[in-house]
Amino acid sequence: MKVKREDVIRLFPEEIRAILRQADWNPEELQEIRLRAGKPLLLRQQGKEYFLSQKGMLTGHKELAYLVSQEQIRTTMEYLGQFSLYAYEEELRQGFLTIQGGHRVGIGGKIILENRQVKGVSQISCVNIRFSHQVKGCADPVLPYVINEKSVFHTLIISPPRCGKTTLLRDMIRQISDGTGDFAGCTVGVVDERSEIGGSYQGIPQNDVGIRTDILDGCPKTEGMMMLIRSMSPEVIAVDEIGNYEEMNAIEMILNSGCKFWATVHGSTIEEVQKKPMLERMIRERIFERYIILQGEEYQGAGNIFKIYDERGTCLYQKKEAAS
Repeated sequence: MKVKREDVIRLFPEEIRAILRQADWNPEELQEIRLRAGKPLLLRQQGKEYFLSQKGMLTGHKELAYLVSQEQIRTTMEYLGQFSLYAYEEELRQGFLTIQGGHRVGIGGKIILENRQVKGVSQISCVNIRFSHQVKGCADPVLPYVINEKSVFHTLIISPPRCGKTTLLRDMIRQISDGTGDFAGCTVGVVDERSEIGGSYQGIPQNDVGIRTDILDGCPKTEGMMMLIRSMSPEVIAVDEIGNYEEMNAIEMILNSGCKFWATVHGSTIEEVQKKPMLERMIRERIFERYIILQGEEYQGAGNIFKIYDERGTCLYQKKEAAS
C-alpha cells in the first residue's frame, strides 16, 4: 500500500496540517514525522532529518522550526486512535499502536505501572509516526539463494537498524506465498509481534504478504510460533527480530516439526551475531542454511543486500562494490 500525501496530512490537527500542505516532501520517501511537546516539528525522508517552519519550509536550522504544543499532541493521538484510544489500550501498553496503512505510531510519556508491569502510558508528550513502505520485488535478488524448485532454506537476515530487513522479509514472504518462477508457492505462518510485517489494522494486513500467508498479529513470538505449528500447518514460519532464550526453544520445536524458518536479527556480520549466547549454538551447529547480510540505509534501496552465505560460511553472493 502506497503512502499518500493527503492520508499523512489528515493524521494531524489543523495547524500542523497547514504546515505539511505547504511543505515540499515526497510521501514515497517519507520515513518519520516526530512531535515532541514544546520542541521542533521534525520530518525524516531519504535518511535525512529536517525541521519544519511555520510556513512549511524544510530546514536544518532549529531556530526556524515550528514548536509543537502539548494540546496538538493530544489532538493528534485522538485522530490516530479515531477518538477511541481505549480500544488500543493493549497496543499502547507496548509503547506503540498500528494505524490504517500499516504505519506504526511510537509514543512516550508517563508510564503507568501495576505490579511492576506496564499497564499503559498517560500524559503522552512525544509521538513518532513511522511510515510503512512496501517495496514489491526487492527480494528478487535473494530468492534464487533461499529457495529452489521444491524446497526453502532456513534463513537468517542480519542487518543494522534502518537497512530494510523487515521490508526484505515481507517481500520474501509474499513471493514464496504466491509462488514465483518454478516454485509453486507454500503456506507461510507469520508471527507479527510488532505489526510491522503485515502492518495489520483491525486484524487485516495492510501490506500484501501473499495468498497463502496466515498472520498472528500482535502476538509474542514464542507463543505464536507454537500456535502456528499446532493449528495452521505452515511450511515456513517467519518472524522479525529474534532475540531471547524462550524464542530459541520455540525455534527448535519448529525445526523438529519439519517446518522451515525465516527470521531477522540486528547485527552487521555473522561473527557479531554469533557472540549472542542464544544464537551461538544455532550458528555453530549450522542450523541456518542461508545468511543474508544487509548494509546501508533503507532509503538507498530496501533490503540493500551486501553478502549471502551458506551454512558453512561460503560466500554465495557479494555486492559488486564490496568485491572491488
